[in-house]
Amino acid sequence: MSARLDRRFADLRAEGRTGLVTYVAAGDPDPPRSLAILEALDAAGADVLEVGVPYSDPLADGPVIQRAYARSLAAGVTLASTLDLIREGRERIGAPVILFTYLNPVLRMGSGEFARAAGEAGVDGVLVLDLPVEESSRLRDALETEGVAPIFLVSPTTTAARLEAAARVGRGFLYGITRLGVTGARESVADGARVLAERVRGVTALPLAMGFGLSRPEHVREVGRWADAAVVGSALVQLIEDHAEAQDLAERAGCFAAWLKEGS
Repeated sequence: MSARLDRRFADLRAEGRTGLVTYVAAGDPDPPRSLAILEALDAAGADVLEVGVPYSDPLADGPVIQRAYARSLAAGVTLASTLDLIREGRERIGAPVILFTYLNPVLRMGSGEFARAAGEAGVDGVLVLDLPVEESSRLRDALETEGVAPIFLVSPTTTAARLEAAARVGRGFLYGITRLGVTGARESVADGARVLAERVRGVTALPLAMGFGLSRPEHVREVGRWADAAVVGSALVQLIEDHAEAQDLAERAGCFAAWLKEGS
């Protein structure tokens, strides 16, 4: 399995700090600057880089990420070019990289070909949001063969049986969403986050990262009371949209990540 991902979470636990997972949409605002942003986030100390594959029907994503996907799709970004982007930057990026995608692009490429391409590109883990854990064995086996961690998402409404299944077959970490609904920055951490974290801790020692709605250092700090890492996505994607024409866009993204890490 992904040595980078396992080492990163082992280090976080040994150091007693909360990890920061940053999410960006591949190719936003354009492929060259998208890669520059990933490199800046890595240099700023982001512990894991999550890269979203642009998709036309993102059921779990709010308007901020929907617009980012629309920009990337208009620029011709695909699953294949997303993997090319990661491959291009892999030697310069030290942090583990996980791919966030919906199932349809994977099916179009083919599970085996996708797993091989992801492994060759240096992807450390893959989260397919709309793939039920009960139907994941084919892709999961293909990913594990390539040393790529299959990552599963759990929510406040995940049943005990499904939570146990995700913990049993997942690798790298579990991704817990702190609230129901779509992605988007919120003013506070959802009340159900702690309960979900306690449920996860009750069934597995697998690391837990929590996201959906987090946008400030105090959110990272609060989530760190229960989880190994906090995921920040929409707030960062909004910054990219707001400053898309700025010459120092990548540096701004890096500064934002450094600010978030004040909560770790």
